[in-house]
Amino acid sequence: MSQSLVLASGSATRAAMLRAAGVPFEVVVARVDEETFTAGLLAEGASARDIADALAEMKAARISPRRPEAFVLGCDQTLSCDGELFSKPATPEEARKQLRSLMGRTHKLHSAAVIYQHEQPVWREVTEAKLTMGRMSDEWVDGYLGRNWESVRHSAGAYRIEEEGVRLFTKVEGDHFTILGLPLLPLLSFLTLRGTIPS
Repeated sequence: MSQSLVLASGSATRAAMLRAAGVPFEVVVARVDEETFTAGLLAEGASARDIADALAEMKAARISPRRPEAFVLGCDQTLSCDGELFSKPATPEEARKQLRSLMGRTHKLHSAAVIYQHEQPVWREVTEAKLTMGRMSDEWVDGYLGRNWESVRHSAGAYRIEEEGVRLFTKVEGDHFTILGLPLLPLLSFLTLRGTIPS
């Protein structure tokens, strides 16, 4: 008997990836205080990778008691550059500072996914991508943020590579799905193995 999949995230991008892959699922958003949780982990010296993993697990663990029989999928992503963790920009000015800080440098994205069932973790994956940003003029950056603020304000680093933000980059190393925030191929392998999706 196949298990139903519950996405414990309100991310439209992750939902779109699952939908495009033909994966049946429902959304039950996990309400968590990510900022406080992340601050605590940073104070303990946790790496960006471990923070993504812990946040993904926290979301899955929050919803699993409500849907114990289902596979509950928690996801998260972190962006780090030379040890500094970037969060979602609160204002266009903060977004401008983030972009300026990342230009000419290589940063890392860690995308984590954890599945809980019966309030226990049964699968997890954390993948990494490295992205190198070029240098753009102040005028272009201002125009970019003016055109795309409503989209990029939801993304650490203040860009979406699947949109106009791709023009910021000179080199990308890693899986495209990792960049979008979900290790999709390993997830599909697990769901196929467990009979959630047919093969």
